[in-house]
Amino acid sequence: MLLEILNLVLGIIFGFFHKGKEDYMGLLRNGAIAGLILGIIFVLVAKYCVPGLMDIDVSFLGVFGIFIDIIIFVIIYIIGAFIGDRLSSLLKK
Repeated sequence: MLLEILNLVLGIIFGFFHKGKEDYMGLLRNGAIAGLILGIIFVLVAKYCVPGLMDIDVSFLGVFGIFIDIIIFVIIYIIGAFIGDRLSSLLKK
């Protein structure tokens, strides 16, 4: 659960400091790229360095489960980026 929350917080920070407010396609593209990189890192850390650190675990599916875990992390990161962008626009008004 810690890695998912950390991923969400990093997404919120990314969205808050992202330039070009209200550019949702750019935010989605850049957030997906950053989320993919962080998702790969977090899943590999959770699977091999510190097993049992992830709450969302579909490792019973094998390699396909690792890809699902990465996609889940990307989605969490993108949601955080949109929340951060929304917070940024609300606080600047």
